[in-house]
Amino acid sequence: MKTAKEICSERSRTKIHFTDNYLLNPTNPISVNLIGAGGTGSKVLTALMEMNHSLIALGHAGLQVRLWDDDIITTANLGRQRFFESETGLYKSVALINRVNRCVGTNWKAETRKFEKDKFGRLPENARATITITCVDNVKARFEVAEILKELNHGYNKHRHNKPVYWVDFGNSQQTGQVLLSTVGDIQQPNSEKYQTVASLPMVTDEFGELLKQSEQEDNTPSCSLADALQKQDLFINSSLAQVGCSLLWNLFRNGMTPYRGFFLNLKDFTTHPIKVA
Repeated sequence: MKTAKEICSERSRTKIHFTDNYLLNPTNPISVNLIGAGGTGSKVLTALMEMNHSLIALGHAGLQVRLWDDDIITTANLGRQRFFESETGLYKSVALINRVNRCVGTNWKAETRKFEKDKFGRLPENARATITITCVDNVKARFEVAEILKELNHGYNKHRHNKPVYWVDFGNSQQTGQVLLSTVGDIQQPNSEKYQTVASLPMVTDEFGELLKQSEQEDNTPSCSLADALQKQDLFINSSLAQVGCSLLWNLFRNGMTPYRGFFLNLKDFTTHPIKVA
């Protein structure tokens, strides 16, 4: 049993989550499932391209990204999202992945379907990835992703390739948004006298499930024009979230640990509130 002094000492130490060892020194590129290729997802993909190039320059194996989205590019997507007029009518995922692959010589993949179970309850093919990033605009999709990740983790041998480890969720309204980093199960932590280590970071669907359900009634119908889209999401909320959110992921690689598991962003008053590891 711990003494009172030991308990007080533990409580005074900064809570830290140490990055899973596999991310720091992998033999193969880290597999990433990016779900959603719209306003936020299209910009997160660009950040992942920059991250991949930087990691490789530092001697890391880099990233292998698979982008999931079944939407077709329309004129309403031009301007706020990373698409051009010549790409209208194409699948968002295909247009973006083709552009990245041509630009930097990667062999990333596009999926022109939703990341969800089929009508028989079977997991989607290629669902396995070390990191899952969601940039979706509805509650149902988040709960579906959470269910799939938990099922994958439950049925996985810990030594198998592409074991799900982290989930990064991006969400926003017109001028506010948040990014939350979760672990898929417990991540083994080193012994530390300096920090209080935290092995598990809660999923957004577990921690904020009721709030998410309350927001289900929000209008998620497709926008008919850019002007219509800007009534729902301001011009720079997606790109701001993408940059700061991917910085959180980048710090996992570069620092090997994080005292933060996300943040809330408000562009109306230009404030960012970090969420500490708890």
